[in-house]
Amino acid sequence: MASITIDQVDKVYPNDFQAIHSLSLEIEDGEFLVLVGPSGCGKSTALRMVAGLEEITAGVLTIGDRVVNDVEPKNRDIAMVFQNYALYPHMTVRENVGFALKLAKVPKKEIARRVEEAAQMLELMEQLDKRPGQLSGGQRQRVAMGRAIVRQPAAFLMDEPLSNLDAKLRVQMRADIARLQRQLGVTTIYVTHDQVEAMTMGDRVAVLKDGFLQQVDTPQGLYDRPDNVFVAAFIGSPSMNLYEAEIQDQRLQLGPHELLLPPSAFERRPALRSYEGKRVIVGVRPEDLQDASLVPSPTSGTTITCAVELTESLGSEIVIHFVLDAQPVDPGNPDAADDGGAGSAVARFDPRSRCHAGEEVDIAVAVENLHFFDLDSHTAIWG
Repeated sequence: MASITIDQVDKVYPNDFQAIHSLSLEIEDGEFLVLVGPSGCGKSTALRMVAGLEEITAGVLTIGDRVVNDVEPKNRDIAMVFQNYALYPHMTVRENVGFALKLAKVPKKEIARRVEEAAQMLELMEQLDKRPGQLSGGQRQRVAMGRAIVRQPAAFLMDEPLSNLDAKLRVQMRADIARLQRQLGVTTIYVTHDQVEAMTMGDRVAVLKDGFLQQVDTPQGLYDRPDNVFVAAFIGSPSMNLYEAEIQDQRLQLGPHELLLPPSAFERRPALRSYEGKRVIVGVRPEDLQDASLVPSPTSGTTITCAVELTESLGSEIVIHFVLDAQPVDPGNPDAADDGGAGSAVARFDPRSRCHAGEEVDIAVAVENLHFFDLDSHTAIWG
């Protein structure tokens, strides 16, 4: 096992496109770090640079105590798991899992021992003599994992390994991979565009956008204290609702709605006091909005009345889409023009709610959980 240090790394292609800008990350020995972001944000490029499949334009990459900028992929002591499994169709599971060891001229008895040990761990014992074409997608991904495990590498690198699986199998496999990584204690970098995967699997999560690192923190840290509007919107499902608003006399003017800000909002975010009389971006998570009729004695100044557009009943909750007559903020485009229009917002209601599309509903806002961002920089307002 080994730590991985990415120090001020850039990636510029021959056409002058810069995919990665001054990326710095420290992945501790045995840590599970997830790189997450939208398509094209540079997360797979970053992973491929660690693997040695992409050249580093500038910066220093260290695995353990060794600088590996110019070290060949096969000599970096890493094992990579791809989304397309990359299995040899003519080989059995046993042969696929042990192939890298065979190339390394590991003794046959040792290969057999390691392969069976990995197969036990991955529940593949009954599949060892089958070929990949006879396996399900989930079983093939386990074989790919087994091939990585038997090498006993310093680090695992995983590039969207679950993207080809159906939804139910993805949930099962992400739990299996997280459990396996903790059992083995191998340093792991895992790439995904799925923020739910990132939040449920990683010890820490690094969020990328356009090749720039936005924030790295624990999953709960990203959820509770996003550094900017992009991270706030990207982390959480459904996404955070973001609108322009104005702070006046410890009240929040959100379009025609007025919300009373509790003292705790200013205690947690001392810098918020300097925004008195100014416009800010306010963020509210769908789970912090509730049908007011189900809230016992809602506090005065904490409810808004809006028209319901659509309801989605999920059994354990009802997702409510409603019209909020305030200026929405596009987290992906800070310079988007202000058209003065209303925006569609989302709430997660208790399933006991009886609201329907086309009706107006009173919505209780957990004002103590509101997020605030500077209107110009899109950065979080704290202290």
